[in-house]
Formats: sequence, structure tokens, C-alpha cells
Amino acid sequence: MDIASLGGELLGQIPLGDIVLYLTPFNLFMFAAVLIFTLLIAISRTETQVETEFGTLGNRRVEVDRAEFRIRRFLAVVCGLATAGAMITGDLFNFTLFVTLIGIVNIGIVAAVRQVEVLDAAFQYGLIAMMASLPLFGGAALVLGSSGTLSLLELSRMGGNPMMIFATLLILMGVVGETGVAPFYATKAEMFRTPGSPFILIIHLSSLLVIVRAIEVLLIAGL
Repeated sequence: MDIASLGGELLGQIPLGDIVLYLTPFNLFMFAAVLIFTLLIAISRTETQVETEFGTLGNRRVEVDRAEFRIRRFLAVVCGLATAGAMITGDLFNFTLFVTLIGIVNIGIVAAVRQVEVLDAAFQYGLIAMMASLPLFGGAALVLGSSGTLSLLELSRMGGNPMMIFATLLILMGVVGETGVAPFYATKAEMFRTPGSPFILIIHLSSLLVIVRAIEVLLIAGL
């Protein structure tokens, strides 16, 4: 499918060796939105939760210590930058790498939390993300074997075939697993009980934008 019919007029290309970034109004909007949100995270301070203690009338403050704050902010910024890269990359393999990096840092954002249910959810999400990497990279390999290229600009000029459609379905399975959206959302739902907003919010934002971008990429590659 033609890129212009999905994201609007092609505004330009940024060649970085074999990697070519392409710019459309659709991609630029998502790229700018992620960068703005990432900047807000970089300059924000974390929240302090107040939990009600069971069996008493007292409350308990749950705070993020300084060392944990620094590492979680760093990983949240990395997640934002990886998401921004996924929004404008013109190479299918690099898109899969960005998606995998997002899955890794999403686990890291909550990995320092000293709550059993949160760590258990992060562990389950990590298992799904690792298994999802097989169809994700396998689909990209099938696209390369079927078309001879991973460039989205070149793929947009080619017609789809049954092997390409199968490959895009595999990539979709991988993206769904890496981002942890339904039906895999249940594996990471408890992760969001941890204190640390706005760092936790980047997990939601990255999942949303990556799914939207993945649909565009798969329509380009498969149709």
C-alpha cells in the first residue's frame, strides 16, 4: 500500500547509511507527541502514593527513593526515545528492534519496585515479551526472504503475496506480545499498581503508539 495514502504526503527522507527515515504528517505528529511527553518525564518528579492500611484507620505513604527515581527516569526516557524512533523509521528490521527495546525497558521501569505482585507481573510480562520476539523477528525475516528488502519505501511499491501476508501476521503477533496489549494485558496489569507516575504512563503511551504505527507498517508491507 502506498505510504501517502496512509500517512499523508511524503515530506522528506533522512538517509542514515542503509537506514532511511521518512517523514509524513502522520509520523511527524506521533514523533513530536512522544518527544514532548518524554521531555515532560525527564523534568518531572515522581508521585507519592497514600495507601490505606487494612484493619486500621491509618494511611501509609509510599515513596520512591532517590536511587530508584534516577534509574526509572532514565529507563522511561529510553522508552520514549525508542518509541519516537519506531514512529519514523523506514526500515522494518529497525522497527522490530525498537519494539523489542520498548518491551525490555518497560520491564526495567518497574523492576526496582519492592512489591511482590508488581515483580510477579513484570516477570510474566517478560516471559510473554521473550516468546513474542520469535514471531516478531521471524516475520521480518520472511518479509526479507519474500521481497528481498526491508525498506518500507521499497515495500510500498511492491504488491502483496500470501507469504508477505503471513509474515505481517507474525509481526503483528510479535508486536502484540511485546507491547502487552489484549489479550496479553492481563500479564502486566499489576505492574501499574506501583508508585512512579509519570514513569508508568510511558508504558501506556508506548503501547498505544506502537500498535498504531505497527498497523501502518503492516499495511505497507502486506498490501
